[in-house]
Amino acid sequence: MQKNIQAIRGMNDILPESTPLWRYLEGVLQTVAASYGYQEIRMPLLESTELFKRSIGEVTDIVEKEMYTFADRNGDSLTLRPEGTAGCVRATIESGLLHNQSQRLWYQGPMFRHERPQRGRYRQFHQFGVEAFGLAGPDIDAELILMSARMLERLGLKDNAVLHLNSLGTVESRQIYREKLIHYFEQHQAQLDEDSRNRLYRNPMRILDSKNPQLRDLISRAPKMGDYLDEDSRRHLVGLLAMLDDARIPYQLDPCLVRGLDYYSKTVFEWVTDQLGAQGTLCAGGRFDTLVEHLGGKPTGAAGFAIGMERMVELLRDRRVHDVQVAPQCYLAMMGEAAQRYGIQLAETLRSRLPQLRVLMNCGDAGFKAQLKRADKSGAAIALLIGDDEVRQNRVTVKYLREERTQEQLLLEQLIERLATFVN
Repeated sequence: MQKNIQAIRGMNDILPESTPLWRYLEGVLQTVAASYGYQEIRMPLLESTELFKRSIGEVTDIVEKEMYTFADRNGDSLTLRPEGTAGCVRATIESGLLHNQSQRLWYQGPMFRHERPQRGRYRQFHQFGVEAFGLAGPDIDAELILMSARMLERLGLKDNAVLHLNSLGTVESRQIYREKLIHYFEQHQAQLDEDSRNRLYRNPMRILDSKNPQLRDLISRAPKMGDYLDEDSRRHLVGLLAMLDDARIPYQLDPCLVRGLDYYSKTVFEWVTDQLGAQGTLCAGGRFDTLVEHLGGKPTGAAGFAIGMERMVELLRDRRVHDVQVAPQCYLAMMGEAAQRYGIQLAETLRSRLPQLRVLMNCGDAGFKAQLKRADKSGAAIALLIGDDEVRQNRVTVKYLREERTQEQLLLEQLIERLATFVN
């Protein structure tokens, strides 16, 4: 007997019992994005490895440890996308979408990182991403944060999430801050863990993002980026905060919020919950004003965010969200060859006349008793019974499964009128 082939660790199937909740989540996110004038873009899962090295940064955990990278038959190095922004930027440059115009785009789909699987963190995970190009002011940052807040609100999750904000300044101000951080942490190297020592000279800002509780006090006393912001970044942040205050969006300024991708500048933000353990970030984003130019385009202001969909689904499931009806409204039970042929035609007629109606048709040999058990198990509200008598009379027997009503025989038009109440 051959051994069963299992799914790859950290890459999970989404089974039929879960897909309605996923569709509900996707529908809410897509509807909100569209209400702000954003359009969908779809990018390939595979990209040139160089794209991510140049965008995310070669001294990041993602590029150094987490990417799924391989050489194809031509010897080209390809990578399964670990995030969506770089591919979106590449697509807009390649297609000319950024030529003298702004763009507001959204996308969704799987991303891949070779991390240690745990609650809220998987090797294949799904993101809903939103990106805006050609807009450099704090107003687009505010729009993105307001959009993300509206998404959380529509899902009933906003009260359980806190908005964290920071500014990373420009490349120049960040370099000054970087040197201050190195000088500070050099004086306390003995207290640093191995990860932080490795980051000290390569990417010292990532030490601020350490999850090691033994480093909290040391990090809390480290120099703050806000003390080294350039004047333009400072004005940008003040303008953004004023807009959020006007919109009554509460926030926490978080000097340790640095994000794990090198392309961010000025505004960075996260929506964080305490209901998912260590993996509490639901949504994260910010500005990436240098990325388009860095990938071969013209200097272009840009900002965006991404939502971790598995984490959102987990929160929605915990709250027992049942907004999506997936059970069939009616179950078609038939007895005999003539009834089966009649039933197939009836089911197609019902689907044509009532496109929103969910009709589940019994297939295979079984008596009415067994078919009615299947109908009840399916969750259908009514069973449509067809036997030889119904075929001769051109009628259908309607049996109510969820309420105490006498079963009745109806002609087609009467049946359609009755079933319309289930979809309206």
